Amino acid sequence: MRLLERMRKDWFMIGIVLAIAGAKLEPSIGVNGGPLKPEITVSYIAVATIFFNSGLSLKTEFADSRLHASACVFCSDFDQGSWWK
Repeated sequence: MRLLERMRKDWFMIGIVLAIAGAKLEPSIGVNGGPLKPEITVSYIAVATIFFNSGLSLKTEFADSRLHASACVFCSDFDQGSWWK
């Protein structure tokens, strides 16, 4: 039972070790032009995932205030834009 608890606690480190071991055993998967297409995966998908995870970690009070501010700016721009018609 202690091994299972330890694995649950250190699941990320175990995943990193398995990924490194897999790359050592079969490096052709991650080569440019290989099946993982690292030139696309790292450039776009990894960066998008990092920003998405950063957005998920924002506190809701901060996100709510930003949404409210952007809605106010949109409404004020819309109202002022209709003045000229």
